Amino acid sequence: MSTPAVAPLLLHVVGARPNFPKAAPVLAALREHPVRQLLVHTGQHYDAQLSEVFFDELGLPRPDVDLGVGSGSHATQTAAVMVALEQVFAEHRPSMVVVYGDVNSTVAAALVAAKLHIPVAHVEAGLRSGDRTMPEEVNRLVTDRISDLLLATSADAVAHLHREGVDPATVHLVGNPMIDTVLRHVHQLDPARIATLRGVLEQTDPRYVAATVHRPGNVDDPDDTRPLVAALHAVADQVPVVLPLHPRGRAGLTRAGLLEHGGITVLEPLGYLDFLSLVQGAAAVVTDSGGVQEETTALGVPCLTLRPSTERPVTITEGTNRLVTRERLADEVSRVLADGRPAPGSTPVPPLWDGHAGPRIAEVLARALGVG
Repeated sequence: MSTPAVAPLLLHVVGARPNFPKAAPVLAALREHPVRQLLVHTGQHYDAQLSEVFFDELGLPRPDVDLGVGSGSHATQTAAVMVALEQVFAEHRPSMVVVYGDVNSTVAAALVAAKLHIPVAHVEAGLRSGDRTMPEEVNRLVTDRISDLLLATSADAVAHLHREGVDPATVHLVGNPMIDTVLRHVHQLDPARIATLRGVLEQTDPRYVAATVHRPGNVDDPDDTRPLVAALHAVADQVPVVLPLHPRGRAGLTRAGLLEHGGITVLEPLGYLDFLSLVQGAAAVVTDSGGVQEETTALGVPCLTLRPSTERPVTITEGTNRLVTRERLADEVSRVLADGRPAPGSTPVPPLWDGHAGPRIAEVLARALGVG
């Protein structure tokens, strides 16, 4: 009697808040295929609200391996993840490594796997801002160059990969798994509850603007933080601003006077459902986050992105997002407030952002492993 073949092992690497809602639908969909799965959390984000809460709220399995690398400079953090992952990959010898997004853990895992001759699949491949001063842009370029399967969220991402000479047979347009997670949990969102909980609705006007800022170009240099804070104060002159503040940049923004305006409420980082509830109830969102541009598009919430470029232009052409400067921010918020929130379902959503990206990704991975 022959011994049954061992099912191929897919090793998923996550490490920071943006990774978790992308990985959740992929892990779930792969349970319908004859594969084994191992989830490795690098610990790049180690704060409970930036990491642990996601496993509870999104139904993610607890990590099989938690590396706990913590914070540090880009080089220190990436190197620590690489050293730790090399041992994990050598021990488990996965059939394929799946990486998500563009954080330091993503590029670290891809580099280690490539050097060990383990195939790499990159979920959210092909996004490009054209701005190499962004660490994430460098991570995206390097990861895509050494990945064997490139799983793209939008047609513009596919076009970038083709222009860069990537073999078309390795590129798959699958949609956006982060939107799967938004749509799966949208019925659990309760803007009134979260707004009341945070004291936002104590004002006569129940409208508010939700904000997130953490990019180096906005929070690292005092010459950037001062005009950013001035712009947020000008917004708060019109409408309350609620800002769950990322640990990155907290000290600099505080020194620049962020808390000196009574219309600004600064919160600790929120869990996934609390944050999306805050977003859904907002008159507008001001952000420099890539993922928030996508989430606001899915929820139909006006989004003003404080960056000169975006790797997610589809959220502008097929969504609710627009790029703004600090100098124009207050005027743009005023215009959004005058226009009011669009009617539910009236804003465009990119193709394949339909809640079924996870199963499409699982099909591609299973076929690549010969079990699809």
